[in-house]
Amino acid sequence: MLRVLTALALLFAPALGRAVESEPVSSPRATVTLVSAVAAVAPGEPFRIALRQRLAAGWHTYWSNPGDAGAPTELTLALPLGSEATPLAFPAPKRIAYGPLVSFGYEGEVLFPLTVTPPASLRPGERFAVEAKGAWLVCETVCIPEEGEFRLDLPVEARPRPAATAALLLEAEAALPRPSPFAVSIGFEGRSGALRLAGEGIAPGAVREAFFFPSDWGVLDHAAPQPLRVEAGALVLGLARGTAPLPDRLSGLVAITDAAGVRSAYAVSAAPGPLPASIPGSSPGAGMPAVGLGSAVLLALLGGLLLNLMPCVFPILAMKAIGIARLSGAARAEVRAEALAYTAGVVLSFLALGGALVLLRAAGVAAGWGFQFTSPAVVAALAWLMLAVGLNLSGVYAVSLPVGLDQGAVARGGRAGAFFTGALAVLVATPCTAPFMATAIGAAAVMPPAATLAVFGALSLGMAAPSALFALAPGLARRLPRPGAWMERLRQGLAFPMYAAAAWLVWVLAQGAGADAVLWALLGGVLLGFGLWAVGVAQRAGRGRALGRAVALAAALLLAALLPRVESSRPETTTAALTTLSGAEPWSPARVEALRGEGRPVFVNVTAAWCISCKVNERIALDTEAVRRAFAARRVAVLVGDWTRGDAELTALLRAHGRDGVPLYLFYPEDGGPAVVLPQLLTEGIVLEAIGALPGPVARAARVSSL
Repeated sequence: MLRVLTALALLFAPALGRAVESEPVSSPRATVTLVSAVAAVAPGEPFRIALRQRLAAGWHTYWSNPGDAGAPTELTLALPLGSEATPLAFPAPKRIAYGPLVSFGYEGEVLFPLTVTPPASLRPGERFAVEAKGAWLVCETVCIPEEGEFRLDLPVEARPRPAATAALLLEAEAALPRPSPFAVSIGFEGRSGALRLAGEGIAPGAVREAFFFPSDWGVLDHAAPQPLRVEAGALVLGLARGTAPLPDRLSGLVAITDAAGVRSAYAVSAAPGPLPASIPGSSPGAGMPAVGLGSAVLLALLGGLLLNLMPCVFPILAMKAIGIARLSGAARAEVRAEALAYTAGVVLSFLALGGALVLLRAAGVAAGWGFQFTSPAVVAALAWLMLAVGLNLSGVYAVSLPVGLDQGAVARGGRAGAFFTGALAVLVATPCTAPFMATAIGAAAVMPPAATLAVFGALSLGMAAPSALFALAPGLARRLPRPGAWMERLRQGLAFPMYAAAAWLVWVLAQGAGADAVLWALLGGVLLGFGLWAVGVAQRAGRGRALGRAVALAAALLLAALLPRVESSRPETTTAALTTLSGAEPWSPARVEALRGEGRPVFVNVTAAWCISCKVNERIALDTEAVRRAFAARRVAVLVGDWTRGDAELTALLRAHGRDGVPLYLFYPEDGGPAVVLPQLLTEGIVLEAIGALPGPVARAARVSSL
């Protein structure tokens, strides 16, 4: 019997398709149809249709503002008396470059949706005809205008009847720009300007790309780059004025690609004013657009120099102060050698850090300044290193390598020590951003790899400049105070900034990894202190050095064993921390099955603490009064899956539904049917339709199409 039904479905599929999609208007360049989300309309019930364009490879069509060249798609409807229709809606476009020009448009397949409301006077058994005339421009190396006529002839029934094509309309609606949940400001100074978005969820690790598409033609330079700078809570896009005068309100959409690669578009509008306030940590000119390589290098030099005054670097300056004081009695060649070694450590470490960022971004990983501090193991290891340096400065033990803080000969241990001190300075400096640095690094992020490394090289030279000064003029060391008892007191006093740095790093660990990680880090600190104390006792006794080294080696091995525990001790983010939806529970396969066994509908929200799209979806589509009421009225159970740490079970759930990352939204109906997969970009209407709380067939059709 099943084979018979399958054969009948295949036999009648073409006819069913024609009922909800018009005859195509085809050319070698494009195939265009009018498609409906319903196979039957109901009196007075709105439904969605869309103009569907499938473009040949290499050809494109245009957004409502086509950019430097082109023309938008147009559609004129002829509907029965008493019907209403919304204007044609345009999804978020992409930038399409052709020589020096940039257009805004679409490639591949695109749907332009709109809503039609038939009159309430319709009667079941009647027919509802939708007639339309369209005109569009398709371009490759040449542009060709095309046009066509379309017709949909839909039956009238008591209730809307979904069509399998409704899944297309669901995706089309998700691609439309949504109301912006962010505070927006736009300003200009001369020909340069900036757009600033501020709000919860914006952070350097959460935003990969952003671009502002203006609604009005010519108000901005369409081909100009829009340098992006992001800090916690705000992003700024640089803008360049075009040839048209500014309107009273500048409107458009901002397309943001988050760390998971999900692209969201938000409609924004603001009255142009002065340049918006800079984002935290940026320079006063953060709103200015393009920064050339020369300017970026100069800003990087200044920023690197000022980085020496940032709190992150104070502990390392304490280490360097001891080395500088030691140089007062050294020969000129020795002074120059140690200064060059420190400079080499800084420069090579900066270049390695810049190279790592280039490689990670090329691999599609959202990495930014200070990315290594996202690893709890790295933070714990640095805390232990700071503690070890502090114990050395306090005289618990002596060592010439790798930090070169003993009072041995400069030529024997100082050069290697100076090099590693420079490398460590770069590593611990990355949580800080000095003035001018944000602009330089923001510009480097959009430059070619060679230019990015040039900017990082300039940062390194700026940071190493005070030490490099001794390499250029070693005679300056003679002006330093002569070595004496004061050096020992200074050395011991400077241990306390190192202890403070270790304490700060443990606090950083607590913010990202929780109490268990702090416990392992503190235990590691005790082990480290014991091992180094044993080394110091052996050194002062003049015997038992082998035993002291053995104790230190055992402590080092135990520390290495603790690092994986620190890395794996990230706390489970609670449901309350991830969502504000009342009554939400943690997701598990068993809980889903139990709720479905009770006959309850289930809404699953797979999210992550760092996912900006997840936060926005919750604010504008899930945590709304209408959705909360609908969930309560239909007894919808809400389960939240936390993928912040890449949970294996949730990874399997994502892959089972064709997703590589969050967000993932699933709705399990109360009738026991398969889960409906909602778009990654939600609106309140999509959610309400999916759970059956809003008249409309889109979600029901998506359920049918998933069978």
